[in-house]
Amino acid sequence: MQGLLELAGVPYVGAGVLASALCMDKDIFKAVMRDHGIPVTENITLRLGDEPRNPFGYPCFIKPARLGSSVGISKAHDEEELRTGVRLAFEHDEKVLVEQYVDGTEVEVGVLGNLAPIASLPGEIVVTHNEWYDYEAKYDDGEMDLLVPARIGEEQIERAQALAVSAFVASDCEGMARADLFVRSDGEVLVNELNTIPGFTSTSVYARLFEESGIRYPELLQRLADLAVERHERRAALKF
Repeated sequence: MQGLLELAGVPYVGAGVLASALCMDKDIFKAVMRDHGIPVTENITLRLGDEPRNPFGYPCFIKPARLGSSVGISKAHDEEELRTGVRLAFEHDEKVLVEQYVDGTEVEVGVLGNLAPIASLPGEIVVTHNEWYDYEAKYDDGEMDLLVPARIGEEQIERAQALAVSAFVASDCEGMARADLFVRSDGEVLVNELNTIPGFTSTSVYARLFEESGIRYPELLQRLADLAVERHERRAALKF
C-alpha cells in the first residue's frame, strides 16, 4: 500500500515501504538492531525442514517471524510444548523464531516524528488473567491494564525512551511507531519489536501513551497529518 501511494504521489501517515517490511519481519528486524548496537531479546530462527531446538532453557516463546497480534505464538514450558508450538507457528509462516524468555516488565513506548522523533512516556502492560500478553489479552475487554508511566525507575524510563527512538531511526521509520520493550529485573532494557501501524482509536495504547505525555488525540492526529505532508514535500524536492 505504501508503495502504491508513493507511485501515485499521495502523502500518507507512517512508515514507508522499507521500514514497514523490515519491522514486520522479526528475524531481520533483530539483525538490524544488533548491527546498530541496540539490545534485543535473544532468539534463534528456524526455517522449513529445521528440527525444533531451544538453546535458552524453559520457558521460551515460539512465534511466526512475520505476523502480528500474537497470532501463532506459544509459550513453551518443556520440549513437548516446544514441538507443538513450532508446528503451530509453521502453520502461519515459513520462518519461525524461538525466543528466550525475559523475566521482567513489559513496556510500550510511542514514537512520533520524522527527522527528529520524540518518545512518549513508557506504559506498562499488566495482564489481568492470562499467563502472557496473548491475542485474548490484547483484544478482549478486561484482559489487560495499561499503567502510564510504567512502574520502573527513572533511569529505565529514559533508557526505554532512548532505545525506542534509536530503533525507530535504525529501522528508517517516519511518522509513528510503537516500540515494545522489556525491562529486566536487573534493570537492563531490551527492545522486542517495533509496530509501524499500531492500533489507533482514541483508547488504543499508542494514543493513550501520548495522551499521558501531554499530546491529546486531536493534536496527535494533526501532527501525524502534518508529518505526512512534510515528508512528501521533502522527498518531492529530491533530484533523480
